[in-house]
Amino acid sequence: MERLRGQLLSPADRRSLHHLRVHYAEHGKPVVSPSILGNRTVRNDHDTVGKGSRRKRMPPCNRADKGYNIALCESRQTSSGSRFTRKLEEPLMQKELQMNMGSTVCAPSASNWQGIEWSQVKRQVKRLQARIVKATQEGHHCKVKALQWLLTHSFSGKALAVKRVTENRGKHTPGVDNQIWITPKAKTNAIASLKRRGYKPLPLRRINIPKKNGKTRPLGIPTMKDRAMQALYLFALEPVAETTADDNSYGFRPWRSTADASARCFTCLAQRNSAQWVLEADIASCFDAISHEWLIDNIPVDTAILRLWLKAGFVLKNELFPTEAGTPQGGIISPVLANMCLDGLEKALVKAFPQAKKRGLKMHMVRYADDFVITGNSKELLENEVLPVVVEFLAERGLSLSPEKTKITHITEGFDFLGWNVRKYSGKLLIKPSKVNAKAHLLKVREIIKGNKTAKQVSLIYLLNPIMRGWANYHQHVVAKKTFARNDAEIWSMLWKWAKRRHPSKGMRWVKARYFKTQNARNWVFAAKDEATGKEIRLVTEADTPIKRHVKIKSKANPYNPVWAEYFAARNKQMKKSAPMYSRASQGALCDDESRTLGS
Repeated sequence: MERLRGQLLSPADRRSLHHLRVHYAEHGKPVVSPSILGNRTVRNDHDTVGKGSRRKRMPPCNRADKGYNIALCESRQTSSGSRFTRKLEEPLMQKELQMNMGSTVCAPSASNWQGIEWSQVKRQVKRLQARIVKATQEGHHCKVKALQWLLTHSFSGKALAVKRVTENRGKHTPGVDNQIWITPKAKTNAIASLKRRGYKPLPLRRINIPKKNGKTRPLGIPTMKDRAMQALYLFALEPVAETTADDNSYGFRPWRSTADASARCFTCLAQRNSAQWVLEADIASCFDAISHEWLIDNIPVDTAILRLWLKAGFVLKNELFPTEAGTPQGGIISPVLANMCLDGLEKALVKAFPQAKKRGLKMHMVRYADDFVITGNSKELLENEVLPVVVEFLAERGLSLSPEKTKITHITEGFDFLGWNVRKYSGKLLIKPSKVNAKAHLLKVREIIKGNKTAKQVSLIYLLNPIMRGWANYHQHVVAKKTFARNDAEIWSMLWKWAKRRHPSKGMRWVKARYFKTQNARNWVFAAKDEATGKEIRLVTEADTPIKRHVKIKSKANPYNPVWAEYFAARNKQMKKSAPMYSRASQGALCDDESRTLGS
């Protein structure tokens, strides 16, 4: 097509054709001004002089004429090739507009939220994200910026951003303006309000969440518009983050999970000749201490918008406070910013120890968000050589290690990581649920049972089932059968006390027949009939959860790169097949490739 165009049109005509495309997109019909045509003018049939049908050559338009638009007549053929050129031009123009500004074709004709074709919207965003990945891999930073600008100014990106913030779990949580988007009209108006020009974010609403150690974690809640703007720019930033991320970073990344981090720990520590020493590290107040200057200088996103988010401040007890450092916990884009801040630690270790493999240092890093472990062949190596490299890397970003949680441990003593205990027993590595995690789980179940002493049995079952099922599914990839059985015994004891307290004058046989049923070969099944549905509802037992080893994701896999599309499709199919029926909801890596990639 391009070769044919080159034969029909001169360079000047092709430049004019480019401007025509712009006018087609804006007005819907071929409109052109004299300034675009340059020295070429549009002549009417009566512009003839002299003999025959020869037409007089008109002088070029003067400067005063540049403000007028002259409509080209579509019905008149001005040259032998013009009709063919016009037919060639229209599909070419439409194809290019769909690729670069393709979001406009997805806009509903009547500005109706229900009229949006979401399959086309996701396809357009996914196509631009794939182009961003390719430009990043080739090192074309200017092209990356241009593609990010196209994505953040497109209708598809804006519509998908509004869809994300209005359909997640925080859709009913307002910011300082006390506004939420519920109705289709509000969502449609929100799409039109996402503009870069004149945008100024409002301060965050600060909430302090208690932690298990007695301290509090600050949570900043942006307004709906600020959340949508962050989601919009996240679509443009996350493909870059996934392309440049560390190979063994698994936190807050699509298609990665804690199960991948535990599988990587097993790979690095399971062999007989594996590393025997582990550096457990935790960054102190990671989200609250990241340097704003480093983020603005190194994050490949619109720096003006990023600066506005970082300096927005927060409101606590009707008082405005400025933010001098950190990225707020609660923002949609904050986890990606924190990940990109810590990306490069693995490369820094490789640069500091270029011959680590030859020297037999057995050095590996596994990171999940701000928690990471580094293995080594000796305690002295980790303490005197590796730790200073880590401290220097973090200091450049305004971060530091937490003295309470940073320590060096021998593998026979074990260490806790992401709720698991990793330890070697007589040379065999076992990853089990940690005692602290199991204790916290039982404490939560006990609080629910004590807080519902007078509730119906069916209501109590509905409260306990999601908690027990979720905890068991989280640990189903590790050595957890004994822990499951122990938890079931503890929970049965809690429920037996709960049942006896409700009927102090009844005997044990009556209480057992009232609350515990016989199903198949089991005599102590905590079950009750739901009057609304007529079905018998039973309490989940954690020991029924099958143990299935997790297959770690490939380190180089990128969900935004079309090269890996078949890999993720096969992985998604296999994981859905191996998951139990009651846990096949769209969570974590079990989401379909398109929705997980686009964050919808």
